[in-house]
Amino acid sequence: MTLDNPGLNLIQEYLSYIKAVKGCSDRTIEAYQNDLCRFANYCANHGIYMENAVPYEVQSFIADLSAENMAAVSVNRCLSSIRGFYRWMVLFNKREDNPCCSLRNVKTPVKLPLVLWEKEMAEFASLPQTSGILWPQRDKALILTMYSAGLRISEAASLGLANISESLDEAKITGKGGKQRYVFFSEETKEALTEYLPYRAQRLRTMGIKLSSLFINKKGRALSVSGIRWIIQSYARLCGTGKHIHPHILRHSFATHMVNSGCDVRLVQEMLGHSSLSTTQRYTHINIENLKRVYAASHPHAK
Repeated sequence: MTLDNPGLNLIQEYLSYIKAVKGCSDRTIEAYQNDLCRFANYCANHGIYMENAVPYEVQSFIADLSAENMAAVSVNRCLSSIRGFYRWMVLFNKREDNPCCSLRNVKTPVKLPLVLWEKEMAEFASLPQTSGILWPQRDKALILTMYSAGLRISEAASLGLANISESLDEAKITGKGGKQRYVFFSEETKEALTEYLPYRAQRLRTMGIKLSSLFINKKGRALSVSGIRWIIQSYARLCGTGKHIHPHILRHSFATHMVNSGCDVRLVQEMLGHSSLSTTQRYTHINIENLKRVYAASHPHAK
């Protein structure tokens, strides 16, 4: 694609717009840019400018991605990037129509997230105290906070004391796209935080450091995303479930346990900060699959 292709300038203009208006993260912007530049290259190779593409050309591009064995989720994300780009063009009178309006997403297989069941979760949360490998008080509070509130790893890393109520039973979280929501902590989590906070305060006093971050490392610095991931992986190696335990499994487990306990899926959606209900509804499928396993193991005619 030649550098004088006007589509490149339009892409940059669009990315600047969504970053300013929608508050998209740098990682999201980079993904959109990769998708749009890939489509712009495809158009250039076929002798057209992307801003003039018609539905057939977008469809052909999507078909090529599928033919290259790109995962259906990635293909749909690429189509979503292109769809949003043309929606912006129409909004600002740079084009009269959106060539993606008639195009449907590629069907994706339902992939159920891995979870820890209640007993497994309880055992995992007890590992900091029973193993003593890192910082027991902090690590138990971290695991229970992420699980109790269904936090993303980035949300746990950015959580500050100022965002938590004095009673330690709720917190205000800023999630993806700057979207804010309230989350709640269980009694067990409150107890773990109550035990951890004096240790945190003492460490910061000793080092003469003032810090707003809730979770810190032994050097008195805020725990980073990579630091939290390393802590969870350290305990995962000690866990005997045989499952691949990662930070996001705590969020999956929270959502699954809430749905299994009868919580309305729309309330779970609100607590997770999901924009789409369909994203939350997959946790209802996990419950169905678990019931099937219980049935197969228990019913005499199912064996």
